[in-house]
Amino acid sequence: MEGHGSQGGFTLPGEAGYEALTLRLAEKWGADVIRDSDGTALSAEILESGYDIYSTICIIRNHNEWAKKNPDKQQQTFLMTPPETAVSGKLEIHLLGSFSKEQFAVNDSPEAMVYWQVYDRTLNKELGRREWDYDSERKSVSISAVPWHKYTISFLAYRIWEEISMYNHKTNDWDTEHLMQIDPVHQEVQSYMLNWMQEWCESHPHTNVVRFTSMFYNFVWIWGSSKRRQNIYTDWASYDFTVSPAALGQFEKEYGYALTAEDFINQGKLHVTHMPGTRKKADWMDFVNRFVVSFGKKLIDIVHRYGKKAYVFYDDSWVGIEPYGKRFEEFGFDGIIKCVFSGYEARLCSGVKTSTHELRMHPYLFPTGVDGSPSFLEGGNPKEEAMRYWQAVRRAILRSPIDRIGLGGYLHLVEEKPDFVEYIAEMADEFRNIRELHRSGIPFVLKPKIGILHYWGSLRSWSLSGHFHETYMHDLIHLNESLSGLPFDVNFFSFEDVKNGALERVDVIINAGYAGSAWSGGDSWKDVSVVEKLTEWVSKGGSFIGVNEPSAVEGYDTYFRMSHVLGVDEDRGERVCHGRWGFETKESLGIIPKGADVKKKEGIYLTDGKAEVLLEKEGLPVLTVNNFGKGKGIYLGGYEITPENTRLLQNLILYCSGEPLQQMYITENLYTEAAFFPDEKALVVVNNTAQRQETAVIVKNERISLELEGYQCKILCV
Repeated sequence: MEGHGSQGGFTLPGEAGYEALTLRLAEKWGADVIRDSDGTALSAEILESGYDIYSTICIIRNHNEWAKKNPDKQQQTFLMTPPETAVSGKLEIHLLGSFSKEQFAVNDSPEAMVYWQVYDRTLNKELGRREWDYDSERKSVSISAVPWHKYTISFLAYRIWEEISMYNHKTNDWDTEHLMQIDPVHQEVQSYMLNWMQEWCESHPHTNVVRFTSMFYNFVWIWGSSKRRQNIYTDWASYDFTVSPAALGQFEKEYGYALTAEDFINQGKLHVTHMPGTRKKADWMDFVNRFVVSFGKKLIDIVHRYGKKAYVFYDDSWVGIEPYGKRFEEFGFDGIIKCVFSGYEARLCSGVKTSTHELRMHPYLFPTGVDGSPSFLEGGNPKEEAMRYWQAVRRAILRSPIDRIGLGGYLHLVEEKPDFVEYIAEMADEFRNIRELHRSGIPFVLKPKIGILHYWGSLRSWSLSGHFHETYMHDLIHLNESLSGLPFDVNFFSFEDVKNGALERVDVIINAGYAGSAWSGGDSWKDVSVVEKLTEWVSKGGSFIGVNEPSAVEGYDTYFRMSHVLGVDEDRGERVCHGRWGFETKESLGIIPKGADVKKKEGIYLTDGKAEVLLEKEGLPVLTVNNFGKGKGIYLGGYEITPENTRLLQNLILYCSGEPLQQMYITENLYTEAAFFPDEKALVVVNNTAQRQETAVIVKNERISLELEGYQCKILCV
């Protein structure tokens, strides 16, 4: 099975001034496409070299000349000043005191000031317009205040420096003009963009694929004025950067009610995606999504009329696109590209309904990595980074196919990194071998089918609104990462799905997260029909795996609504005087591999003493199994991805489904994993560590032993 293909499926970042390097590495890495990147260009020699060409456009930026003539058409957001305490009857608050003046400018037009709000946060009450005055020269608000009360100002601000341009400038010390961003909610901007798109296509005859980065609205990224807190707020799935007086006015006409600044500001908490949504947020998301799709399709139609393909980059300004939403296919995109650090991000990309799925691998060819690593600087080790990232991604693409991979950034940075150059060639060949196996048919999966239950359901399939290194604190992201490379069918359900028959399609439901989060479910657990249906389903043979604070909500006799199934609950102080069931840890039946470690959750106790405790810490149960009717409830105090915990998760899923833990196509060594492609009779075995490993796999009635070097992948004909 070695060397199925040495060419194709690889996108290389080219760079004018480095033509010889570009073409040499295109051949070495088996590239069939050369792309430009932010901050680079392709010369005529590269464009005419015979390779397909990707051209990157960010449709909202690179229009500074037009934006300067139309400053009121720049994109906006609501900002709220930090709470300030009045010490007398008068309080002055400077609007941009805490925010980056490079990123924001106050919008004090009459249309915008309609939406400004001043709040007494001590009373949680909005002040009337006569109780405050605005000074346009000082950009400040003076308030008739109550001494010792806290006050905030919510106001609209123009975003005068596009956030990704801002990040790239600060990361790479660029000394070029700050790029602005224009908002297509305005008819004038739409006309300008449509003309620009047509002229662009005419002036780029060599371009085969137009790579949209992404469409119109960035994920929210609010920068501060203090070096001690440059990042005030980030949420990769937030809709906070989609607002404007024009959009808010259109929304009111369509939906019959008006939104206020506070509907977005939410007492300063904003509406982080990790928390359950509201009806107003759902309506606004729907409104923005319909607009992004309808206008975005017009741009894509222009691209297609010029005989070019249109791909979308699923990062940066992707908000409103919703690739798992019901309208995504209306765009007409020919492909989707996702930058990845992790396996769950690869699964996110592979499941989108489009023809081509491409991963932009890391490290990005910038001097400094997005996680702060000195990737291509002195002391950096880009080869080690690439190996580590590929190991995580490879697990996932063995389970679900990806069509292409590639890199981005400044190609010249690799000149002094020959070991990195060699490794990328190996990685590209390995990818092509795996891709070829998928073309023959789907890989073998184990019997249990899994449903992940959280507030967003399939709309946030595999996603927690950011990269692994940005959302590491969530149990569910660790579970998603483990599951991304395990041989199971995985689906994502909302609570509405549970009520509409989704449970009939799965054998195991996983609900994981802290109380009140979107991932645990929050107030969704107050819906009694959800509890009824899950209880009946477990009683008839299903299994409910809860992690951290599953089904947690206040107001009932137990904190965990599924405590009767799990056999455990959490005491938040109300039961400190109540007696506790004693327990002894039970034989784990081989479920718990050596080295597995489950987090402790304070306050967990056995409800009726029937649940079996498989692991405990400091007298608290951290892993329990409870028989409920024909099914089971399993509780884990927390979950963090490690090879040992990934095998523990696999074992728990098999055990609660009545399946043997060790069966065909499961490696004996948990630091290795296998995927079997029955149509090709090919067994792929990978080493997920940097150390040499010995392992064995049962295939039919034969035990196959093999050795793998660090991160090695072997493909065997069986």
